[in-house]
Amino acid sequence: MSNADEAVLTGQAWTDFCRALEAAGQVVLKETAPATPLDRAEGFRYLSRLLRNSLYATLENSDPDRPRWQGLDLVKMGADNPDNVYHSAPVKGTNSYRITGARGTIAYASFGSKANRYAKDGTMASTGELRGNELVVEPDGSVEITVSVDKPEDAKNWLPLAEDSTMIVLRESYLDRTKEVPGTWSIERLGDTPPAEPLTTTHLVRSLQRAAMGVHGTAATFVAWTELFMTRPNELLDWGQEMFQRAGGDPEIFYLHGYWTLQPGQAWVITTEVPDAPYWNFQLDNWWMESMDWDKRITVNKHTAQLDDDGKLTLVIAAADPGWGNWIDTTGHTTGTALLRWVGTDHHPLPTCKIVELRR
Repeated sequence: MSNADEAVLTGQAWTDFCRALEAAGQVVLKETAPATPLDRAEGFRYLSRLLRNSLYATLENSDPDRPRWQGLDLVKMGADNPDNVYHSAPVKGTNSYRITGARGTIAYASFGSKANRYAKDGTMASTGELRGNELVVEPDGSVEITVSVDKPEDAKNWLPLAEDSTMIVLRESYLDRTKEVPGTWSIERLGDTPPAEPLTTTHLVRSLQRAAMGVHGTAATFVAWTELFMTRPNELLDWGQEMFQRAGGDPEIFYLHGYWTLQPGQAWVITTEVPDAPYWNFQLDNWWMESMDWDKRITVNKHTAQLDDDGKLTLVIAAADPGWGNWIDTTGHTTGTALLRWVGTDHHPLPTCKIVELRR
């Protein structure tokens, strides 16, 4: 009997899984984290969301020979974009795939192949990108993408893979949710596919281990980011883009992250030049780097923001609407994180930030 057989038969695999999750809970209880009922409740909900996504990805949808698109569905991590629809699918670098579908009318779409090492070292390296205006769309709106290590001569759209690629990430960004329609996509492996095997104890044990490690590793990675941002409160800075790319960021995006903290009656005012870009947005996040829900006043983008007379953008982050600028609602929080992202431009303005006292 194998070690995995014994671990499953005795229940040790489940016990170890539960203990690993218990250890992950200590991330929420760190001294640096805000100890308010709201922030702590969001922290434990955050772990449950990570667990839901991680279990599905490792146990149910981990077969690179039979990939399926997996939506995040309220799983939030690493300053997820509230304008985005996110999907991922498992792949293997030695396989080739075909993605087919309809582009839809959504403002921006990108595909990236990744080497997911979150459970190991908190990284998700980019191994290939296909985005935006690079996509060749047929007159009827259809798209076909070849996903492989080597580019076929006849491929109109090609997403590169590397030998250690483990997943494909699809990002679709709304400018106007009331009018735009996201794409519809399917993915299939090319070539001969081996027959499906019954569930094995080895797969179960490894999946439980990977899921628990993924929860802990992901939470710890982004808590470390927040702790870094806390060293420069109420600023939006270029912390160096390599850190964000290593965690799975899109190389097309320039990220300006920050940490905010406000006293009653205060506002965090951000002013910036706005570059010519196919897409940009600002979002407010909680301490765990989860975006606030998109249907609240927590984000503006290229379409929804009101610019000043001089073309600049003024954001006012406050508990109540001050009546000027683009108000961003703190939604009951007094601390959190934030992100301003410029997409598809080599000009990356850095904003000015200040704390102001609002009239009461």
